[in-house]
Amino acid sequence: MKPLSTAVVGCGVWGRNHARVYKQIPDIQLKTVVDADETKAREIGELYKVEWSTDSQKVFEDHDIDAVSICTPTVTHAEIALKAIKHGKHVLVEKPMTNTLEEAKKLIETAEKHAVQLAVGFVERFNPAVNEAMNLIDQGKIGDVILAHTRRVSRRPLRIGDVGVIKDLAIHDIDIVNNLFPEEPDSVFCTAGSIAHAFEDYANINLRYDGNRNAFIETNWLTPRIVRNLTITGSEGIITVHYRTQEITVENNEQLIQPFLPYKEPLYLELQSFTNAVMNDTTPEVTGEDGLNALRICEAALRSAKTGETVNLEDIK
Repeated sequence: MKPLSTAVVGCGVWGRNHARVYKQIPDIQLKTVVDADETKAREIGELYKVEWSTDSQKVFEDHDIDAVSICTPTVTHAEIALKAIKHGKHVLVEKPMTNTLEEAKKLIETAEKHAVQLAVGFVERFNPAVNEAMNLIDQGKIGDVILAHTRRVSRRPLRIGDVGVIKDLAIHDIDIVNNLFPEEPDSVFCTAGSIAHAFEDYANINLRYDGNRNAFIETNWLTPRIVRNLTITGSEGIITVHYRTQEITVENNEQLIQPFLPYKEPLYLELQSFTNAVMNDTTPEVTGEDGLNALRICEAALRSAKTGETVNLEDIK
């Protein structure tokens, strides 16, 4: 069986990481990297001794390439991913999967039509600490989940992107919370604003669920140091997850436990999962529907921040 052949479109910070990891996974061949900037494409191509190009169309027309990671700016995701899918390539598109809900729906529909796998890059889903937290919840270690609080903050990025902090940062935690609770939130309330960017650079998002359950997502590009935490409160205890260090604590009225988890790179696990799904023709762990659901909540949060009112999620189509 020949190795699965992959390509990376977009050689920015995240695309470089995709290229690095594809080179590390056994039985996976990184064949080509692409970037509109010739200097970036050549640099990564020469670093990993693979083909490089400034034209993604060459990748899509290459019959040897099976799967593609799309790591370009958000506004280009839909156009590039659709071309890849229509050429029969399996696609992992970085978050947010598209710039609009219509584009996301079109990607899902087109992937189904062409019978290819479509995955979305929510790397925190593959964080060992998150997975351990989910396992402990399934085991009933903290009872019924009632509340979730996430804090994902840092200093403003050096480059100005094409989306604000909600779609760039908070979307990770929105996806995690979507998997924490068994159904989507009923409503979304958000306050947000901008100090140094064209888009919002701080936001507090409140997700309200049936049964008086709630999730609060705090995110900004204003905090001097990076913080990435998740606290899950259940009827019988609390789980705290530190995303960056992959540390986890479990606390109830009787004890506090800190399970030891060997460090594993979430991106490696994510791309390994994606390529396994392609090779085994199975549904990816993070699907296009997951990407669409998270994007819907982002759009609800942005609408709420603009109007100052609570937004019912059913009104976001």
